[in-house]
Amino acid sequence: MKINWNYIKMFLLLALVIFLFAFASKKNGNRKIVKTTIEFVDEQKPFITHATVSKLLIQNQEAVTSVPKETLDLNTIESALNANAMIEKAEVFLSVNGDFSAKIKQKKPIARVSNSGSYYIDDKGGYMPLSSNYTARVPMVTGKVSKKDLSNVYAIASRIDTDDFLKKNVVSIHQNENKSINLRLRQCQFIVQLGNLKHLEKKINNLKAFYKKAIKDKSLKKYSKVNLQFENQVVCTKV
Repeated sequence: MKINWNYIKMFLLLALVIFLFAFASKKNGNRKIVKTTIEFVDEQKPFITHATVSKLLIQNQEAVTSVPKETLDLNTIESALNANAMIEKAEVFLSVNGDFSAKIKQKKPIARVSNSGSYYIDDKGGYMPLSSNYTARVPMVTGKVSKKDLSNVYAIASRIDTDDFLKKNVVSIHQNENKSINLRLRQCQFIVQLGNLKHLEKKINNLKAFYKKAIKDKSLKKYSKVNLQFENQVVCTKV
């Protein structure tokens, strides 16, 4: 019987390739992480520090850099990061050469509740804890506010955050027991009585028109209350 050496050579070559691939994979999997990079992808100041993120990267009581690549559970690490109350979204990556990177998008605060327990309201209407690393310059929220029901305060805070005039001038939001809203403006003594949030755009336009006229007349300091609860008029109370 004639032996086909070409088939034997091909078989031996294939076996060698499989062996080398398995050997390289095992050796690569046993390698430990060479470099760790943490990147904040948003432009705002860091509310959460690199050190805090590094602590969240610890797996089974070991730092990422001491764990072999094959035992690193990226899903678990990503879940741990996303569970942090200051992080909106986290993604982790592991390169072939052993570099580990984490991309962090922080939550964006748009208001700060100041009552028995202070915290931020983020731009999605959720809870965000205060940071010892950085304090956001956002309107202060006072009054009858519950962490379990932020929808009404979030609605006005969100509207303020998207309006240049309001964002520049509104310094505080007060929610009364009936959920009506009062505002205070920067360098103004009067209270803006917004009432409920029905016809909000009309009320905001009325406030802007009043403010512009009062600036022109130099009469901002003459009022103690500016009532916007009536859709088509601004009722002012003098000092």
